[in-house]
Amino acid sequence: MIYAFDTYYFEDYANTICIAFENWNSENEAEIFSEKTNITSEYESGAFYKRELPCILSLLKKIQLTTGDIIIVDGYVTLNDEGKIGLGGYLYEALDQKYPVIGIAKNEFNSPDSRRRSIYRGESKTPLFLTAIGMDVDEIKPKVEAMHGAFRIPALLKKLDQLTRI
Repeated sequence: MIYAFDTYYFEDYANTICIAFENWNSENEAEIFSEKTNITSEYESGAFYKRELPCILSLLKKIQLTTGDIIIVDGYVTLNDEGKIGLGGYLYEALDQKYPVIGIAKNEFNSPDSRRRSIYRGESKTPLFLTAIGMDVDEIKPKVEAMHGAFRIPALLKKLDQLTRI
């Protein structure tokens, strides 16, 4: 199963959603998980994970991960060639490196990272930015490119983003 996570922050709570789907090219989700939590940390530039990681870990308590499952986060796994990690990297460590974590980010991070790949979907001239840990990013790239939906953001990830805002 593939589990994609995203969190949206309202004034007094965070809304975390997970969409589970069976295959990279799935048109529909198999299940949706959601949880509203207190915001445990203010936004800190360069340390986004401090705010979002507790939300994802809390929602993961409702999900029974099994061998072979993959996790997608809205953000980065790696941030640069010097070993700095992002939200996905911290999640991978928090899960004892048992499950691959894929980062799909909409905005570019400026530090050079030889493990980051740009993905152009549909007719968009603006890329998505792909990073991964626990799996080869070059094996994941064509799978993300082939995800269902004709636009820049795959359909299920667009739905995920929309659900966080409700």
